[in-house]
Amino acid sequence: MAMTVAAVIATVAVIAGAVYLLQAGPGADDAAAPTAATTPAETPAEGDEDDVPARPDCPADGAGGIALPCLGAETGAQPQAEGITVVNLWAWWCGPCRDELPYFDDFAAEYPEYTVVGVHADGNPGNGAAFLNDLGVEMPSYQDSDNTFAGTLGLPAVVPITVIFEGTEQLAMYPQPFESTAELAAAVDEAVAAAEV
Repeated sequence: MAMTVAAVIATVAVIAGAVYLLQAGPGADDAAAPTAATTPAETPAEGDEDDVPARPDCPADGAGGIALPCLGAETGAQPQAEGITVVNLWAWWCGPCRDELPYFDDFAAEYPEYTVVGVHADGNPGNGAAFLNDLGVEMPSYQDSDNTFAGTLGLPAVVPITVIFEGTEQLAMYPQPFESTAELAAAVDEAVAAAEV
């Protein structure tokens, strides 16, 4: 009987410990943060803002009107012009993001009438800025350490996601990577055309 009681106590202790670790483990506070099929094996601790590599300045109005700090730069003083904003939600550890982010730079160069920005959905801004710099991507990007952008819009918990806005009105959302600049341009054209109907 003493053996059975000890076994029950040990089992309860193991279960309680497992529950605690699941609740207090890495990412517990980020349960709603965007993820992808491939997540980082080990996400570093949130970086010191002083260690973030320099990046281009961000438009003043945020991403689709959602205020976020600029990744590795300042937020501009002038509001962006009313019009179409294309926002790419990405993370430094996301393989499909690595493949598609250069298309956003190309798209911005081909369509200067649109505002094109990124939102880095991860708690490590230093890794995010270094990732963009390594890729040679000049698109300004906001830093979203606490899921403000995706949470406010009710986006699915994946990256990459592209969201198209007219002013602050969401026109379309694409929760998939684009495979070319032309494919991205077609999606934006489709969203803009549907809004004009």
